[in-house]
Amino acid sequence: MIKKPDSPEKTSQLDSQFLESSSVGGTPAEKSAEGKFVSGSTMKHVIEMTVTGSIGLMAIFSVDLLTLLYISMLKDDALTAGVGFSGLINFFAISINIGLMIGSSALTSRLIGEGKRIRAKEFASSSMGWTFIASSLVSLILLVFSAKILELSGASGRAHEVATIILYITLPSGPLMALGMGLSGLLRADGDASRAMYVTLAGGIVTAILDPLLIFGLDLGVIGAAITIVISRIVFAIVGWHGCCKVHDLVAWPKLSVMKNDAQPLLGIAVPAILTNIATPVANGFLLRIMSQFGEQAIAATTIIDRLTPVAFGALFALSGAIGPILSQNLGAKKFDRVSEGLRDGLKFVVIYVLVTWCVLILTSGLIVNIFHASALTAEYVVFFCFLSGAIWIFNGFLFTANAAFNNLGFPVYSTLFNWLRATLGVVPLAFVGAAFAGFKGALVGVAIGGGVFGTAAVVTAFKQIDKLAQK
Repeated sequence: MIKKPDSPEKTSQLDSQFLESSSVGGTPAEKSAEGKFVSGSTMKHVIEMTVTGSIGLMAIFSVDLLTLLYISMLKDDALTAGVGFSGLINFFAISINIGLMIGSSALTSRLIGEGKRIRAKEFASSSMGWTFIASSLVSLILLVFSAKILELSGASGRAHEVATIILYITLPSGPLMALGMGLSGLLRADGDASRAMYVTLAGGIVTAILDPLLIFGLDLGVIGAAITIVISRIVFAIVGWHGCCKVHDLVAWPKLSVMKNDAQPLLGIAVPAILTNIATPVANGFLLRIMSQFGEQAIAATTIIDRLTPVAFGALFALSGAIGPILSQNLGAKKFDRVSEGLRDGLKFVVIYVLVTWCVLILTSGLIVNIFHASALTAEYVVFFCFLSGAIWIFNGFLFTANAAFNNLGFPVYSTLFNWLRATLGVVPLAFVGAAFAGFKGALVGVAIGGGVFGTAAVVTAFKQIDKLAQK
């Protein structure tokens, strides 16, 4: 039984105990090692880590978008809606994987920042063992209850059937996806942004090749798309294993006794991070339920938006993973001025990137709806999102960056708090009221307002926590 998350202060104390105990037996070679991010320009590190992370993520998101494009060519809104509903449940599983990845990479990078390489390898190995166990249980639970979850999300008829088929094929491969993501996070923790990028980039390339072959060449339709997802996850795990085990010697077969000792510090960060990340699919589920009342065209529009958003704003997803090791290594080295500087540089990146992307989406909105063969009402919804997207995502980027700071500095409970406040008070009531007054468009406006409030509050709190750490 997993107990409720500890307070921020107690979580920080648990992290300190973990780090102190790990120093026992540290060798001179360990203590002479220095993390990559404790010197040099923090902005350079932010850009390098984010760009390389973005390339890998954009590969995945782009082929995911391409998969939806292929399905849309079949000109059946029920198929598009089914892909959207299945994506919601798969995203729930991925969100849990991200939480586990945050816990393993945050503490591993902090140990590397302190120069404790041997202990870092020991903990990284344990964390991958727990990641495989946890993701296997999650995949099994989601597989058993997938039909009921789809019904609660508003899926019905053929859309429900399509989503069920996709989930029955893809969910069993969840542990492979979890390992691939976890190993990629460990590579970033060690400062190897390039090989972390190769993990997701390799999976993206495989998907880009196999999708048209299976969907159209073998005429498998959505089944072909689901099979491609499974194969790409196998590639994730293999490439990540090679980078961590063969190149960096950062992961080995975990020892049961060490896994038991490492469970508490890992869960101290991973559980709040998991709770943080599942807030997003929960909020998306409520939003999808609200949108479903406007028909399959609204669901189709939501699905297109859900696939378009990661491609357009993928750098923000990469930033949240990229900035964590930078902050964590400098925390381990007790360089608090660089911790604050890294957070500020991350926020600058968010503002510049979102403004540029917003302009591009507005200018290309007409082209986007034509590419997806969107019907009149679906096209209208997608174009409206393009014009509103910047207002939504600049504050989402703030929240992502603040969450990365909370998770990597020993205050993961704050990340959980702000994400759930946004997912509940910032999405559900405002989207519901907006939908009542202005339909689909009003719901999106409500989401934008809620994101602005909690994204700003999270950033202010993050800087205050860094000041408190420096004072201690």
